[in-house]
Amino acid sequence: MRAFAVLMMVQGHTVDVFLSPQFRVAESPYYVIWNFMRGMTAPIFLFTAGNVFTYLFRLVDEPFKANPRVTKGVKRFLLLVFLGYLMRYPTETVISFKFVTPDQWKTFLAVDVLQLIGFGILFLLIFIYLAEKLKLNLNLVLLFGSLIFIVLYPYFEGIDWKSFLPVPIAGYFYNGTGSNFPLFPWAAYLLAGGILGNYLAKNPDVFKSSRFSFYLAAWGSSLILLGLIGNILETNILGQSYFWTVSPNLVFVRTGIVLVLNSIVSLISLKLETIPRIIILTGRNTLLIYVMHLVILYGSAWSLGLSVLFAGSFNIWGSIGAVLLMFTLMVGMVQIIHKFKIRNKELVT
Repeated sequence: MRAFAVLMMVQGHTVDVFLSPQFRVAESPYYVIWNFMRGMTAPIFLFTAGNVFTYLFRLVDEPFKANPRVTKGVKRFLLLVFLGYLMRYPTETVISFKFVTPDQWKTFLAVDVLQLIGFGILFLLIFIYLAEKLKLNLNLVLLFGSLIFIVLYPYFEGIDWKSFLPVPIAGYFYNGTGSNFPLFPWAAYLLAGGILGNYLAKNPDVFKSSRFSFYLAAWGSSLILLGLIGNILETNILGQSYFWTVSPNLVFVRTGIVLVLNSIVSLISLKLETIPRIIILTGRNTLLIYVMHLVILYGSAWSLGLSVLFAGSFNIWGSIGAVLLMFTLMVGMVQIIHKFKIRNKELVT
């Protein structure tokens, strides 16, 4: 799922950079499907991140303070937040901000997915600690936390946070400062992933049965149905649908789809004796792939991206070719790094 999520993100950004505006029309069912699936990329990525972190944390049968994953989690939090801001750094001079424009400051201070995942990991650590300290069921604590981020989402979006909070902090509460991934509602996907990760850690053999896949599909379908029914009620009660803007119902539907996708992957894995090595390597190097493909496409303070030269200039087939090329580059990079590590280990031993 991690490999699938990061490759989905690569293709989404690549098509968005290269595809000509003339092909981005609501009348095209292909574009509508692509656009919807692109909207699913972040929920899949975030859910999987929360799933993996909590799974690895709970595999260590130690009290919170003695668990080595605490230190690793804090380090990961700091690294992700640092990288998130570094990738949007507004000037190549590092310490001189004399020529930085207001738009560049806005871009730099906006909260993106790396900062979100970093803080999501921090929240997971806090909730795990509270559950242990108060002797509460961790899944119930994570469920409560997820619902808080979902339910408060439409209310927080209606508050002008930057009017009484510094912009760098306000960006974590809503998208009014240009943030793509504020905590509300996006952190809910990480905490929801933590629920599944905790369950898998405490039931290590459950995935070996097809029953587990069907349970995931059932829970996912229930959430999708809940979101769709909620949208109907919202429309009838409020007189219009906010499904695609600030409605919690979209979060329920997307989370349900993520669970259904997990159930499909789980079912397929039962039929495989081994998972191809390249999929495992891709899943283990999601951060590297994420950073590198964004630098190639969008550039950084120290380099130009392909978007400067070719933005919106490709037809459909050209965009597909660009996606395949980006896949080749990213997977090839992972392969080369893996081989280098093996060769280096062999030389040392």
